[in-house]
Amino acid sequence: MEVSGTCKEGFEAVRDAFEQNFAEGLEVGAAAAVTVDGESVVDIWAGDADPQSASWDRDTIVNVYSTTKTMAATCMLALADRGQLDFDAPVCEYWPEFAQNGKDGVLVCHVMSHTAGLPGFVPAVSAEDLYDLDVIAERLAAQELWFEPGTKSAYHAVTQGNLEGEILYRITGRRMADWFREEIAEPLGADFWMSLPASEDRRVSDLIPPPPPPMPELNGVPVGPDSTCIRTMTSCLLNATEPRTRAWRAAEIPAAGGFGNARSIARIHSMLACGGDVDGVRIMSYAGARKALEEQIDNIDDVLLLRLRHGLGFARELDGWVTSPNPNHMFWGGWGGSIAVVDFDVRASVAYVMNRMDAAITGDPRGGRIVDAAFASISAAG
Repeated sequence: MEVSGTCKEGFEAVRDAFEQNFAEGLEVGAAAAVTVDGESVVDIWAGDADPQSASWDRDTIVNVYSTTKTMAATCMLALADRGQLDFDAPVCEYWPEFAQNGKDGVLVCHVMSHTAGLPGFVPAVSAEDLYDLDVIAERLAAQELWFEPGTKSAYHAVTQGNLEGEILYRITGRRMADWFREEIAEPLGADFWMSLPASEDRRVSDLIPPPPPPMPELNGVPVGPDSTCIRTMTSCLLNATEPRTRAWRAAEIPAAGGFGNARSIARIHSMLACGGDVDGVRIMSYAGARKALEEQIDNIDDVLLLRLRHGLGFARELDGWVTSPNPNHMFWGGWGGSIAVVDFDVRASVAYVMNRMDAAITGDPRGGRIVDAAFASISAAG
């Protein structure tokens, strides 16, 4: 398998790990990127972008599912840094209708840490329902809590993005996809989209859906039909073919609908890793970027059924995910295997994306190899 792109001397181990994934037949098309001090030290890609064997090239992009959540979180961090958002304020301070059914005690920090008590939709919604932001906002505002906010985490797989997006909309009068594009992506020159225009369709690699996960258990834990896990996952059923449609691509789905490549993800996260400023472009203050590290919850997540230690919009620790060896780091990933890591201690970011989706909910070994190799190379470089 021929790997294209660039790899700085001393980071050959990242390329080796990337090639190993292909050699073992684990990939169809993929990309990986690493930045240190804002500098791109790895930017590589290989394989096929679609079933017709069109090559994955420098500008191929792909739907990264929940890695999109890191972009939504970055918007919220920037908004808070500008003094327009208080993470400790009730959501209803910005969105009055949200106070219905006893939700006046839900804080913005609860939304950011999957502890808001709204992990799924009741009644369930379809992918098509997600395309109407106003309807989804009305439903979430009227919905009853599943548990007392702040008492535990239950992964808000889709709802988190809509909650964050509506808060931002109520504050700024702009939809998150537009705000992100104008305030984050464009200033940083990052090719990441929360709402993809039709002009970019030609660059999209179609995802290859994974086999269904083994049931009735997740991560080795038995799950019943009335469990929070199953209720959440079945409240918005997706089969990974939705990103092939123009409707999904055009929609704003801040928890799952982002399109980008490893380079664009690493670029945006390099801004955070460098304290809010990269290449002279300041998006937020040093304190504003590090705000994401503030721990909100440390427990066994009711949906993922693994230990989750969460900051504001990013995980600090999640059993089964390989991340940085340094204490001041954070990360998240997406359904199928994409992953992104931000490390403040060594001012580094690592990103991996692919089109062949793995069935594992967490702990995909392909991205793990990339992350391991990246931080081993950074450590060896001193």
